[in-house]
Amino acid sequence: MLGIEGYEPQWCHSGRTLAAVHRPRFSRIVGRTLEGAWLMWDLDRRQWFADGPVILGFGDVNVEVTHRKFDECGITWGQVDMSMPLDWPGLTLDWRPDAHPALLAARGRRLREVNVIERIMPSHWRPRVLHAVEFLFEGSRLAIYNALDENGITDETDVDLPVGFWCRVSIA
Repeated sequence: MLGIEGYEPQWCHSGRTLAAVHRPRFSRIVGRTLEGAWLMWDLDRRQWFADGPVILGFGDVNVEVTHRKFDECGITWGQVDMSMPLDWPGLTLDWRPDAHPALLAARGRRLREVNVIERIMPSHWRPRVLHAVEFLFEGSRLAIYNALDENGITDETDVDLPVGFWCRVSIA
């Protein structure tokens, strides 16, 4: 999937489900230091290819986060072998370390907490929409969010949605 051999994320629509599925693994990396972060990079355009997963390295474990469609998030653990070539038709892709300022700001910091951020919607058929996975480090915040069928990354101090229209679901 996404041109990555062996990459098979399980997609979640619900923050509570995502938190429940990944809580045990996230609990094991809380307290660890972010040692590296990688993005899929378009070599021809010289820019981040935001459709690919954002990979965060915590020593001997990598967590891979990606978003798709309007509200789907997939988290995997060590599925991406960055030494393998990426196979996306028409594009020349590779992995680039620390290619976003928010990733650089979090590097070397100890992870304190992980949350899912959900948007609260006015519709009855879908009262909450999974928006982001938030990593709170000592002195830094990193959110990998759904940027409408691709990933977005921010280190802004808080969600840019009006108070009362979003909520946090604790993972670890």
